Amino acid sequence: MSETYVRVDDRLIHGQTIVAWCPTLGIKQIIAIDDVSASNPMLRSILAMSVPKIYDTHIVTVEEARELLQTPCQGNRLVIVKFPEKLMEIQQEIAGCEQIYLGNIAKRADTNHQMTGATGIFYLSDQDVANLNTLAASDFKIAFQQLPTSTRTEWDSFVKSL
Repeated sequence: MSETYVRVDDRLIHGQTIVAWCPTLGIKQIIAIDDVSASNPMLRSILAMSVPKIYDTHIVTVEEARELLQTPCQGNRLVIVKFPEKLMEIQQEIAGCEQIYLGNIAKRADTNHQMTGATGIFYLSDQDVANLNTLAASDFKIAFQQLPTSTRTEWDSFVKSL
């Protein structure tokens, strides 16, 4: 039986994804969800070119992701979104996922919460916190973790620090 893992990382697919996360999680399929990248052939090509052919890779829109996530996968699947708000759009499709890993999330105009340290640097807006709280209340397991070998901070510990 295959498992689904979710990563929030504003870089989508990059070296750490391929070299660290995919082997550690036994990933066979990568689904990067970003409407802008999926709609731009050049961006889609750039994201896909760094991925070895052993991974079934998809750079898709939210609508395409909904359909793809309803089809069985021959192995573990990694779903990647840039920001927590996208998780709300695919919440039903990722229900039952093993873990939501919060990776790099760069500072934006509306961010006012920061998590720093050995786990990396993460900036969250009030809406990001509300979205992640909603997911946590729906039994999604959420943690900050830069790499599989780095320090992991559970969502409920971070929320208590706000």
